[in-house]
Amino acid sequence: MNKLVQITPKDMVAVALQPLSAGEAVNYGAGEVTPLADIPMGHKVALRDIKKGEPVIKYGFPIGEATQDIPVGGHVHSHNLHTLLSGAHDYEYHPTHPRLEPKAPANFMGYPRKVGRPGIRNELWIIPTVGCVNDIANALVHRAQKLVGGSVEGVYAFTHPYGCSQMGGDQDNTRQVLANLATHPNAGGVLLLGLGCENSGIDQIMPHIDAYDPDRLRTLVTQTVEDELEEGMKLLEELAENMRRDQRVPCPASELVVGLKCGGSDGLSGITANPTIGVFSDLLTAMGGSTILTEVPEMFGAETILMDRCEDDALFDKTVHLINDFKDYFESYHMPVYENPSPGNKAGGITTLEDKALGCTQKSGSSPVRGVLKYAEKVRVPGLNLLSAPGNDLVASTALAVSGAQLVLFSTGRGTPFGCPVPTVKIASNSPLAQRKRNWIDFDAGRLLSGMTLDELGQDLMDYVLAVAGGKQTRNEINGFHDLAIFKQGVTL
Repeated sequence: MNKLVQITPKDMVAVALQPLSAGEAVNYGAGEVTPLADIPMGHKVALRDIKKGEPVIKYGFPIGEATQDIPVGGHVHSHNLHTLLSGAHDYEYHPTHPRLEPKAPANFMGYPRKVGRPGIRNELWIIPTVGCVNDIANALVHRAQKLVGGSVEGVYAFTHPYGCSQMGGDQDNTRQVLANLATHPNAGGVLLLGLGCENSGIDQIMPHIDAYDPDRLRTLVTQTVEDELEEGMKLLEELAENMRRDQRVPCPASELVVGLKCGGSDGLSGITANPTIGVFSDLLTAMGGSTILTEVPEMFGAETILMDRCEDDALFDKTVHLINDFKDYFESYHMPVYENPSPGNKAGGITTLEDKALGCTQKSGSSPVRGVLKYAEKVRVPGLNLLSAPGNDLVASTALAVSGAQLVLFSTGRGTPFGCPVPTVKIASNSPLAQRKRNWIDFDAGRLLSGMTLDELGQDLMDYVLAVAGGKQTRNEINGFHDLAIFKQGVTL
């Protein structure tokens, strides 16, 4: 296995694929370099002398500016490199007009729905309208385990602390999130569970729900009944009975919507896992399917690449607003726009937000951008979509599910156990992580460094996704990890 990789010929740094020792000459393809210090895996080493104030190139683009002279072989990291990014920008559209060749269609074994896309799971969901009924929802989940079996694949409650004491757009977002979950294709049945006095009660949420199958949705206002557990179980039993008629049948991959997310990234994420996801994204969108890229703050520094891939001027303008509106959000709270990367990212070799963003956006492949979505807006157009949501792992992954993703691909260099409301496939950037955390990791993208080609690995991921869509459980499902996190954007009364 190679010990060092230069990602593009323009790059002034290379990335260590394993720990390097000071004084050990290492080949990197175009030449040889001798590290002047020990270099941890995922970290950068200078391939030539870099002057103070000079932009440092990685992925073929600047990832920051040298804060001091860096000699060839030097360790390039936060001690001698800082971001070049600033606030809102005026952008120019330089369309690249990417095109993908259509791919032969593929199928997965899914659950067709009378309304909307097929589900890849047939689960019974309890969705509280307000945090006050969370414990009732959990009690119902406990009682309803007897309903699991056959076509009823699980019973889950998606609890949250919101639904009351919210105002304006923040309240509207919560209502739309809950409405979208109530019609999610992975839910074969939904009990919308309310209290009765909240300001985002069932009567306020129902107008946010688009077309739905009445056989799959029930509502209960707990203040209006004597025994909410007894009444809730009656409704869950009705839903479960309806679900028992459901069967998996072949469904076209063009009906899949897959969310793309990374977290706990390291210096190899942008070299192995994220490019593998990018190949998958191109394959799926070439079949007529859809992918969603989110975590807008982690696009800062690579946003022009996405802007230039927009199909037309209108999408370019939407993407400019997507980026600048999120910067305005930070500044409205008097917070720095570029408080990133995280300590774990830095320990893994990511130095600046540009470094992180250029690796992060590898997940989008080379597809044209065909849709730009507001938070809690559903995917309408097939192809690659950009979604407004923060970088926080659970908040962003929930946002992907809310926008219609039936599953989420989540790359990681350091590991994470969580699951969002839909199957959350964990893709390791390095094989040691995949081997050490087998109880968390579903797919090893580190195999790219031991002989597999990127195209082979991307096809392998496509095959894995189709298997998950057909019922194969992910580690978060096996572990019983299913969580919900709504993006809070306003005051609490």
